Amino acid sequence: MDYEQKAKAVADCLLSYRRDESGWKVCRKSNDVVVSWRPSSEFPGNVYKGEGIVSGSPEKVWECLKPVPNGLRVKWDSNVKKFELLEQIKEDISICRTVTPSAAMGIIAPRDFVDVILVKQYEDGSISSNATNVIHPSCPPQPGYVRGFNHACGCICIPISGEPSKTQVSSFFQTDLGGLLPRSVVDSFFPSSMAEFYSNLAKAVKSLKDI
Repeated sequence: MDYEQKAKAVADCLLSYRRDESGWKVCRKSNDVVVSWRPSSEFPGNVYKGEGIVSGSPEKVWECLKPVPNGLRVKWDSNVKKFELLEQIKEDISICRTVTPSAAMGIIAPRDFVDVILVKQYEDGSISSNATNVIHPSCPPQPGYVRGFNHACGCICIPISGEPSKTQVSSFFQTDLGGLLPRSVVDSFFPSSMAEFYSNLAKAVKSLKDI
């Protein structure tokens, strides 16, 4: 499998989601984030977009978001229980396994996901993580976990001109959770978990010492 090519295609896909404003329907608003959705073109489900402003420099926000083993994300993101590096393909491309806890009062069992992840920086100072599902020989489906599949997803930290201590964070999630879950459970889970994601991210950035 050409992991590098797949990772670069995801970055292009997320960029197109950012630029294409058509068809998004707002499904949740809070002080931290506006969550929208539209039907996914990659699987029979939805793609969800989160947009919010986080108080903190892009460097601080990225420190909380960056996809690395033993990083900060497992500490503050209630939907990430474990994050493991399976293979480093290049400096900016890795294969990782993410383990998520049970959710929705136990209706959603623990899951694991195997993704190729590309970290990409743009000329405007934005930095992004871009991920999608892959098969990796070192990590077949594991007992005790339902194997889920992330389609093009990720987070982008965007500097705000004239406001160095604030960061625009755009996130995209489109996940096939696997298993036989009622559609209503899935449709209610993502908007609420994304609102929680932004709220917890804001708290994590606030608690970081200056870097």
